[in-house]
Amino acid sequence: MVNTLLAHDLLWGMTPEQLPADAPAWVVESICAGQPVVVRRAMTAPDHIAVGVRGRLREQRYATSMAIAAISRRVRPEDLSHVESTRDLPALRALAQLRPMLDACGWIWGISGSAGFELASGFSALHERSDLDLILRTPQPLSRTQAQALVKVLDTAECRVDMQLQTPFGAVALREWARSSSQVLLKSDRVACLVGNPWNPQEQAA
Repeated sequence: MVNTLLAHDLLWGMTPEQLPADAPAWVVESICAGQPVVVRRAMTAPDHIAVGVRGRLREQRYATSMAIAAISRRVRPEDLSHVESTRDLPALRALAQLRPMLDACGWIWGISGSAGFELASGFSALHERSDLDLILRTPQPLSRTQAQALVKVLDTAECRVDMQLQTPFGAVALREWARSSSQVLLKSDRVACLVGNPWNPQEQAA
């Protein structure tokens, strides 16, 4: 499973015993409540995966690692693309508005961030001012023109929508790729660096 785990995947199976001894009390409470952890981009031992624990407050984010053997369930962002919610919040209304367009775009897409966490786990994580975070699987290059058109569509939503493009070499923000700057920030498990082409990081910027 280790080779298939990707950033933003949600994992169940973490226990308080797996946490470092100095983990804050709120981290222990979150795990005891049965909340999933989210895969993050960082290097770990071969038999572990880098994860983050969410708390109730925005600033409560805790980085740790989880034994791969302990994973009991995994939910990917794309598994949530058609999960419905009974809560009436701007981010969820925006999701309902954008879903038909995203389904028709030809790319695999998914939901991350607070919306993804809530839809997957049932734990309330969204509020009235929450952004909607999305991912787009782009194994093949997405042109800047396509990116600009996609940003225009996302900007019709009633809340801010942020999308990450997931390339074979890491992630880049859609809005950054849609701009005319010669370099963009590519985030991988090993490093975050400026590149000219997120689908070919070795290529020199024009």
